[in-house]
Parts: sequence; C-alpha cells; structure tokens
Amino acid sequence: MISMTQPYGPRALPAKAGRRVIFVMLWLAALVGLAGPAPARADIRILVLGDSLTAGYGLARDDGFQAQLARALAPTRVGKPPVTLVDAAVSGDTTAGGLARLEWALGSGVDGAIVALGANDGLRALDPRVMEANLSAILDGLAARNIPVLLAGMYAPPNLGAEYGQAFYDVYRRLAMRRGVIFDPFLLDGVVGVPSLNLPDRVHPNAAGVQHMVARILPAVERLVREAAGQ
Repeated sequence: MISMTQPYGPRALPAKAGRRVIFVMLWLAALVGLAGPAPARADIRILVLGDSLTAGYGLARDDGFQAQLARALAPTRVGKPPVTLVDAAVSGDTTAGGLARLEWALGSGVDGAIVALGANDGLRALDPRVMEANLSAILDGLAARNIPVLLAGMYAPPNLGAEYGQAFYDVYRRLAMRRGVIFDPFLLDGVVGVPSLNLPDRVHPNAAGVQHMVARILPAVERLVREAAGQ
C-alpha cells in the first residue's frame, strides 16, 4: 500500500533537510531576480573603416568627416538611441591595411559599418583584383557577424587610363550586389575637382567639402543606422 505522504522519489528527505533545500532555492531565485537580464547597450555603434577622407586629414577635429556626420545624425535620433561612431579611419590606409585591422576594429562591438577604402589603392595603382579580394574579405568578416554595411565607392585617378579606371570601379559595382550592402557610388561626388571644396593639395576635402560629403551621404547612413537597429 502506498502512503499518500510518501514522496514519489526513491527516498524522502528529512524535514530539516527539505526546508534547507527550499530556502536555498528561494535564495537563488531572489539573486537571479535582483540581477535581472544583462543591460542592453544604450547606443548604436557604427564603425568607420576608412582612410584620410574619413579620418579628417588636414582638418581640425570638429571639421572632419566623423565629427560632421555625428552632428548631422544627432537631430535624426531625437527620442531614439543615439549613434556612436567608432573611429577606425587611418590616413594613407589601403584596403589591405583595413583588412589587417578589421578584427581589432570590431573588438569593442559594433552594430553597423561604413567601409570607405580604396582611394589609396588607386593612387598607388595597385591591382584591382587584389583590392577586390581585400574588400571581399572585409565584407565577409562583417557579414559573418550579421553587421550591415554601407560601402562607399571610389574612382581611380584618370591619369591611370580608362582600362584601369574601369577595372577599378567594377570592383565596387560587383561588391554592391552583395546581400546586406548599402552602396554609395562615389564618396567624393560633387567635391572632387572643385577648388573651393578642397585643401590646397586638391586631393582632400576641406571643411566645406566634408560638409557637402556628409549632406549627400546622410540618407544612406540613416538607412544603415535603421538596419543596424533592426528596423
């Protein structure tokens, strides 16, 4: 005959031991409740992987691309999580340099990325096939982490000839077809060749030139932020 007070386990615990087990379980539950879930990050972090054009070469810090972009984004984020730009732009960098430090750049955690590399590959007349391999590897690394990308295109200097220029830009056209990539056809659109928008070297934009760049690319960056936020 089975007693109605007998536990269904193989052996009943003594009363005191049972009370101790219940106390420990309640204490652990209380600790879990106090700890709660891990706090969510309050901002949206956008990596800027680029060269001198996004590093603000020759400009005061507040006049550079990232500072002006941050100011342009601020009014669009009222009532929403703010955007933090993670600076990974190094003057003189090629696509190979960007690839070499990608893992380091991602170390702090990012939600989206602006990839603006290739200008120095063109200035050095590097093989477009190598540039494509480097950019592809960068995009692969970001895609593996489900990080949406804004890829900024670039043209090769015209003195390198039409054949090189076509092969160079075709790299961006192909990469723009990749899933998860937002494409901006030319980072310096409307700035290159305009003396009033460039530094005396006629290569790098001045503060007014950066302002033009930011205003033009802002809609694409806003789209990137929305995708990074999962919207």
